[in-house]
Amino acid sequence: MRCLLLIIFFIGQSLGCQEDDPSSTSGETTAGETTAGEMSAGEMSAGDTYIPQSLGVDDPPPPTGRWAEYLPGGDTVCSRGGEYRFFVRGGDPNKVIIDFEGGGACWDAFTCSIADSIFKDSVRPIADFTEVIQEGRLDGIYGTSEDHPYRDWTIIHIPYCTGDIHWGNATQMYSDNLTIEHRGFVNVTSALDWLERNYEAPRDFFVTGCSAGAYGAALHSAYIARRYPMSKMVVMADSGAGVITQDFLERSLPNWEAEVNLPPWIEGLQRPATELSLAEIYIEIARAHPEARFSQYTTSFDADQMFYFTAMGGDRADWSPLMRESFDRIESEVDNFRSFVAPGPMHCVIPYPFLSERVTQTESGEVTLSTWMDQLINGENLPTSARCEGEACYDDFVCTECLNGSATGGYCRFCQGWPDNARFDNP
Repeated sequence: MRCLLLIIFFIGQSLGCQEDDPSSTSGETTAGETTAGEMSAGEMSAGDTYIPQSLGVDDPPPPTGRWAEYLPGGDTVCSRGGEYRFFVRGGDPNKVIIDFEGGGACWDAFTCSIADSIFKDSVRPIADFTEVIQEGRLDGIYGTSEDHPYRDWTIIHIPYCTGDIHWGNATQMYSDNLTIEHRGFVNVTSALDWLERNYEAPRDFFVTGCSAGAYGAALHSAYIARRYPMSKMVVMADSGAGVITQDFLERSLPNWEAEVNLPPWIEGLQRPATELSLAEIYIEIARAHPEARFSQYTTSFDADQMFYFTAMGGDRADWSPLMRESFDRIESEVDNFRSFVAPGPMHCVIPYPFLSERVTQTESGEVTLSTWMDQLINGENLPTSARCEGEACYDDFVCTECLNGSATGGYCRFCQGWPDNARFDNP
C-alpha cells in the first residue's frame, strides 16, 4: 500500500520545493564576466544580478546583488556521486540569510532507487536558479525590488542532493546496484566553513529553509550559533513540522547516520536519535541557545507533509492535530519559540511570490506573515504565535486563485482536491 501511494503521488506532482526552486550546478563563467570583487554594486546594471559566476571555494564573496556558485570539493558529494556546490548572493556582510533548499528524502532501497522522483539527487546549474528569480517564479526571500525587506541581505543558499534532510554523513549500500551518499551534513559544513572564512562576525543571521530544508535549518542553527556566539540568530523552519511515524524514524535516521551529527555540546540530545521527536530537538537547541529566536511555519493542511505522513503509515486526519500538539509542546517548554499556521494545503512559503501576501485569521484578528516575520527578525520582542482555527483554516486565497485560474504557478498542484480532501472530524 505504501508503494502504491508513493507511485500515485509521483505521477501527480513533484515534491517539496523542487519544481519552483531549481538550485544549481556546473556552468562555466560567462565570457567577459568580471571576477568576484572587481565590480562594485554601483557599477552593476540590473541584468548583472542574474549573470552568475562559478568560483572556487577559496574565492571571496561576489559583489552586492550578484550571485556566484562555489565548488568546495573534498568530501562533499551528491547522493549518486555528482559534484556538490553552493550559491551566494553578495550583500551586507552584517546581515546574512542561510537558506536550506528542500527536495524530499530517501531512506531505503525503494525510495532511493526511483531516479529523482522522490528526492533531489543532484545540484543543477546556478543559471537555472537565477533565471527563475529573474522571471519572478522564485521570489519570496530572493526578491530584488526596491522595497523588498531582504534586498540587501547576503544570501547563502545551500542546495540539497543527498536525501537525508541535510543531516547525514554515511555511504549507504542499499543493494548491489544502489549506493547512496547521504552526505548532507558534510555538504552544509563546507558552506559554513566558507562563510566563516569570509564573514568574521555578521550582526544578524536569518536561518531558514522549506520542506527538507526546514530540518536543515533546525539542526544546523545550533552549529551556526556555536560558530557565531555574539551574533543575533533567528530561525524560521518552513513546512517541516516533523510529524512522522515511529517506523519511519527507526528506518531513516540510522541509514543516514544522522545521530552522530546531533550537537555534542547539548546534553539533552545525547541519546539515540530514534528516541527523539523533532519537538524535543527544537526544545533542546532552543534551551541551549536562549539568546536566539526559533519558529516554525506551516499551513494547517500541508498537502505534502500530509502525504508523507500517510505514506509512512499514519492517518491523514491525524497530521494537523499532531502538528499543533508539537508546536504547543515546544512553546510550553521554551520561551524563545513561536509558530505561524496559515490556512490551506500549500507546502512552503519562503520561495514563493505570495510570501508578502500570506495571512492567517486568528481569534485576535488577521495577521500578515511578512509583518510577523519582521517582528520576529527585527522586533524588540518576539511576536505572538499566529494560528488559524476552525473554518478560517479553509479560507486560503492562494488556492482560490489557483482553482479559478488567476494563478498558475507550480505551487498550484497542492490545491488539487481542496478543500474536500481536508475535511475531517477534527480540523
